[in-house]
Amino acid sequence: MNPAVHLDGITKRFPGVVANDDVDLAIDRGSVHALLGENGAGKTTLMNVLYGLYRPTEGTVVVDGEPRSFASPRDAIDAGIGMIHQHFMLVDPMTVWENVVLGNEPRTWGGLRVDEAAAREAVVELSERYGFDVDPDARIEDVSVGVQQRVEILKALYRGAEVLIMDEPTAVLTPQEVEELYDVFEELTDQGKTIIFISHKLGEALSAADEITVLRDGVNVGTVAAEDVTREDLAEMMVGREVLMEPATTPREPGERVLEVTDLHVEDDRGVEAVSGISFELREGEVFGIAGVDGNGQLQLVEAITGMREPSAGSVEYLGESMAGATRREHIDRGMAFVPEDRHERGLVMSYDLVQNGILGSQHDPPFASGGRIDWDASAAHAESVIEAYDVRPPNADADAESFSGGNQQKFIVGREFERDPDLVVATHPTRGVDIGSTEFLHDRLLELRAEGRAILLVSSKLDEVQGLSDRLAVIHEGEFSGVVDPATVTEEEIGLLMAGETLDDGSVSGAAIHDAVDDGLGGGGLDGTGDGSVEAGEEGVDA
Repeated sequence: MNPAVHLDGITKRFPGVVANDDVDLAIDRGSVHALLGENGAGKTTLMNVLYGLYRPTEGTVVVDGEPRSFASPRDAIDAGIGMIHQHFMLVDPMTVWENVVLGNEPRTWGGLRVDEAAAREAVVELSERYGFDVDPDARIEDVSVGVQQRVEILKALYRGAEVLIMDEPTAVLTPQEVEELYDVFEELTDQGKTIIFISHKLGEALSAADEITVLRDGVNVGTVAAEDVTREDLAEMMVGREVLMEPATTPREPGERVLEVTDLHVEDDRGVEAVSGISFELREGEVFGIAGVDGNGQLQLVEAITGMREPSAGSVEYLGESMAGATRREHIDRGMAFVPEDRHERGLVMSYDLVQNGILGSQHDPPFASGGRIDWDASAAHAESVIEAYDVRPPNADADAESFSGGNQQKFIVGREFERDPDLVVATHPTRGVDIGSTEFLHDRLLELRAEGRAILLVSSKLDEVQGLSDRLAVIHEGEFSGVVDPATVTEEEIGLLMAGETLDDGSVSGAAIHDAVDDGLGGGGLDGTGDGSVEAGEEGVDA
């Protein structure tokens, strides 16, 4: 039987770069196939060729045994290829069925009117056929991220997709939603659909895929059966060397208090409260982690701490001083480094080169400025040192930020912020879009800063990252801490429940991991069920 897709000798060249180099890849029909590789390995380019966004320089795309030439994604869709992007393309105020049929609505009255009944019926039929629990009349803004992802899958199926390409499909899901997605994969493949997904998560590929292909420097270095390899095997295939899979943390007694957040309330851009009474403290030589599904108040919390947004109530004290009314520049001057969530909006000026981006926030200070003039030689030397230390590719400080891949942009931002000699590092998704070899390096650098006595606030949606690096771990849900736990003893399932707003054990957040955290004097948030984001410690450690 012919494979569902055969990429035959695909080469894709850009000026000065060979993104894909004679790649052969065959995807069996009715299988789940994972595509792994470092940043710049050529994964996304290869899938963009399959989806019609790029034309190959050399080679042939074969679908169901027939050579194809796609001039656009429309051609790929017509050939049964669908792509679901990491950032969903849905219209929030519209219903599920309206989003699914948008642009391909069934028509009545000679094409003058949308046949709403037929459209809704088609979506219901698709949902039932594939076992999706989706309310067709629910508005997108009212459903969970996991349901939104299913709507995206329904959109592709509605357009006749036989092959689904998914880009980082679990990036914004809770552990429970990830398991539900695996169930969706199984249902789809049972009915003959083929799934290709791009991922940075080795465990995810091993759990969900039948076969795994690894790209390195644009070359296919191997396709293996998931049941025949380990995480360590895949990491070595990706990087070309042995990789330390778990951060090597050692116990450390925290020092003096660096940051104290008390009963903080923060509104979002619409004036709706996004943070509701959060309290915690952070000390020297300590990593305080915050886990949660994106969109639960992490952004507003971090912006209030770093001087990007004024809280509506509560206080932030840094090094014993109130930060009320302090500007972002004053936060930097006082030794607070910040890795933002959105590297394009907050981390870089995309039209600036790396020399200019390397001094953002410090452009008026020595050694980069003197007498009101910028010292471009010192600025260039600084940018080049960050590029070398953090393996930014290509190593060209004069290139504009927009010319670098997302992972290399992220490495440069992290390097710039970590090298500010900070007392506090606020790191939001520091390894988002970064490959496994660079992630290992950045984790080591974070732990070095911890060992030097720096305080670190780590916000991440990667559970293995935030659990492996943190001394204490808070879980945020709808603007409140649903629990503060001991990362060494809490399970992924327990974190997943807290991320979904559930409680542990017998209706109170009082699992063994949380008892360990409180017994160690670690503080917490919302553990007594008051919902005020603080901990009330009774005689037994938690006032239940």
